[in-house]
Amino acid sequence: MTGALAPTKPLAAADRCDRCGAQAYFRVMLAGGGELLFCAHHGRKYGDALREAGAEIVDETERLRDIAATAPAEER
Repeated sequence: MTGALAPTKPLAAADRCDRCGAQAYFRVMLAGGGELLFCAHHGRKYGDALREAGAEIVDETERLRDIAATAPAEER
């Protein structure tokens, strides 16, 4: 997370990436107002440029590690 964002509720499975439709793990609050949601891939791809443009970013990708640790061995 960067900066001091107002508290937001955690992203849910129903929250989808605005670029590809995958599950969202990044919440981007744009400097001019508005919000974007990105999957882990697109969040990493666009994160630096968005930060440089003044966006605040909440990164919830640590949840992916939690999922991998609890997945059955055949799904890892």
